Amino acid sequence: VQLQASGGGLVQPGGSLRLSCAASGRTFSNYTMGWFRQAPGKVREFVSGINWSGLSRYYLDSVKGRFAISRDNAKNTGYLQMNSLKPEDTAVYYCAVGGSWSTWDYWGQGTLVTVSS
Repeated sequence: VQLQASGGGLVQPGGSLRLSCAASGRTFSNYTMGWFRQAPGKVREFVSGINWSGLSRYYLDSVKGRFAISRDNAKNTGYLQMNSLKPEDTAVYYCAVGGSWSTWDYWGQGTLVTVSS
């Protein structure tokens, strides 16, 4: 599977961004999809995930109520809607897909999100 993440950019605190993850090459709907982020000098962390059907979702505590993950299997695309952004959300965001919640087989290239006034 090839993944292309997009939608990052510079936004003011309190603003919103919508990240997209376009998949090609294999059947996107077979996979669990996740969003990870890595801030400068920090380890990569798992931000949100969604299973193949969309019925099971996970969120990092610090983004609960602000971020929403979704997917459109017909379009082979996943999304991360980010609202009420904070400076601490600044990071490179990566999408990934895998066969389970603990196995991430394919990764996108990352898209930079900068939250700053």
